[in-house]
Amino acid sequence: METAVVNRISKETNIAITLLPEDGKTEISTGIGFFDHMLKALAMHSQIPMKIQVSGDLEVDAHHTVEDTGIVLGQAFAKALGDKSGIIRYGSAYIPMDESLAFCSLDICNRPFLVFDAEFTNPMIGNYDSCLTEEFMRALAFQAGWTLHCRVLYGKNDHHKTEALFKAVAHALHIAAAPAESGKTLSTKGMFG
Repeated sequence: METAVVNRISKETNIAITLLPEDGKTEISTGIGFFDHMLKALAMHSQIPMKIQVSGDLEVDAHHTVEDTGIVLGQAFAKALGDKSGIIRYGSAYIPMDESLAFCSLDICNRPFLVFDAEFTNPMIGNYDSCLTEEFMRALAFQAGWTLHCRVLYGKNDHHKTEALFKAVAHALHIAAAPAESGKTLSTKGMFG
């Protein structure tokens, strides 16, 4: 994985993302406290430092900010992983958080797909709309070129369920993006896509 920088400006958001910045520090600011918390967890548990600076139309709601961050982060991962050769490719993880248990399985393969199976009781977690977790994961998967399966198996607290899900994605990503011992492309086609 290499350093990747992606910037995107639209009428709704202004986003700058750097994966693996030279100073190795994670700095995240989206204007949505809980979302910042989730992105910091994603960076820490994937062991991929990230700088994410987002300015969005939060006076409307958080949707554009969260979805567009997923789009740009996915583009950054696509750039950082290049042709995706020489990596493990697949990763899966179960992550508990108190009473909640989440699972993620992903394939870094250039065939974007999302299966999202999670139900949330409350419409909001702080100033974050619970339904936006699925929108973020879809944008991330489709822009990064991942097949991504996310599931909350059980839980009561929506904060715990969402955080377990982000951490499960992070741990699955850490495994999938690791170098393959052979250094070869792990595909019977000899290529991805």
